[in-house]
Amino acid sequence: MSYERGMAGLNLEAPEPIPHTEYVSNPDLIEHVTGIDARSEETKGRAMTEFMRLWDYDITWASDTPPFKGPQSWMGSARFSADQKLREPEYAFKSVEEIMAFDPVEGFGLVDVKETADFFEKRWRARQDNTPFCVAPGGYYNTVFTWCIKTFGWELFMAAAAEDYEAFDRILEGFYQVSKPIFEAWSHVPIPFFICHDDIVWTSGPVFHPDWYREYIFPRYKKLWAPIIESGIKILFCSDGDFTLFLDDIAEAGASGFIFEPLTDLKVVVEKYGQTHVIVGNIDCRALTFEDKDAIEAEVKRCHDTAAHCPGFFYAVGNHIPYNVPVENALFYYECIRKYGKRK
Repeated sequence: MSYERGMAGLNLEAPEPIPHTEYVSNPDLIEHVTGIDARSEETKGRAMTEFMRLWDYDITWASDTPPFKGPQSWMGSARFSADQKLREPEYAFKSVEEIMAFDPVEGFGLVDVKETADFFEKRWRARQDNTPFCVAPGGYYNTVFTWCIKTFGWELFMAAAAEDYEAFDRILEGFYQVSKPIFEAWSHVPIPFFICHDDIVWTSGPVFHPDWYREYIFPRYKKLWAPIIESGIKILFCSDGDFTLFLDDIAEAGASGFIFEPLTDLKVVVEKYGQTHVIVGNIDCRALTFEDKDAIEAEVKRCHDTAAHCPGFFYAVGNHIPYNVPVENALFYYECIRKYGKRK
């Protein structure tokens, strides 16, 4: 069964076939596979669940955040789906001075640990009950760095942090304090694993000097993750972009695995952590979107040849399967991961 295979992969037991997960926002693909309307508000949830079952998911990706009330910026829409309504940028802060005067704890408040743990457990149990065929995680999206992106927008965040690193540390400490009881709450929920998301890099790598992360970000990860790790829950770290440079820092902070896009170097991940950590992703959706079947198979084979011997490796299209991936290409990709399902 897929649940058992997912747990075996998370526990580095080298299950066969190689397990997998996907991140899909392609309603044409979902409808083709399931025969259920993936656009209707009434049926799209059922369609997605059936798609995960038919595509034999072993783990799912999820994050839960309490309903915070506070300032939030929107940097404008990229095209995420064919039916999406685009939004113009909206910024909650207009200047670096406004940011430096902001107190995250005052602006967002601190959640009650017990109430939040109850909230998270209900959400997680409902998710697991909805997909009993695969392993459902707990998760959190904003962590520390992403709080800054979502609250200030990239440009003002970078300008404020770069103007005075030490002064901006007060802002980071505030967001750490906002996140701290959330991680504590998750430590009381009997989840099999936890996804910690934080978009700390761009496609080209770090946004700030690496020393900045090592002084202001990763020590906070270690403290945030401690109660979850002490509860025996595995943490998988997830970020967009290329975080190859920070693999050692993330592992040292306590992560049991990595979820990443094709920009992070799979060879480096395998060389350093292939036998000790969970590895999820790296297949490039650009092959599925723009290339032919030979290129798609070559992309799957690249990941297989690099990581199939790793006991915690999971196939996944790391930068997700969006609406513009041709259905026939996505179906062929799925055939390929079945073809290359055996370990080396």
